[in-house]
Amino acid sequence: MIIFDPVFAILALIVDIYFKIVVVQVVLQWLIHFKVLQVSNKYAQKTVELLEKATLPVYNLIKAKIKTVYSNIDFAPFILLLALYFVSRIILSIRMFIAG
Repeated sequence: MIIFDPVFAILALIVDIYFKIVVVQVVLQWLIHFKVLQVSNKYAQKTVELLEKATLPVYNLIKAKIKTVYSNIDFAPFILLLALYFVSRIILSIRMFIAG
């Protein structure tokens, strides 16, 4: 079963990278919200656009399944981070089980 080890390693890496993308996007949105970072900055604007393209489709899927309780708080990033964490733990567990 050693042949599956690289597959699970790559899957774990992809989940880890996407987890970090979501964290960066959340922190960047907080910085913009608290006016630490201005959206008029062209580098910040391009970064926000790139991160939104990577995260908004998944956020929209989560928002479609879960109704918002508070209108000002978006829980989709936090739900996604929890889901990614659990998926990474499952991948790690399967990888350890197969490795024996």
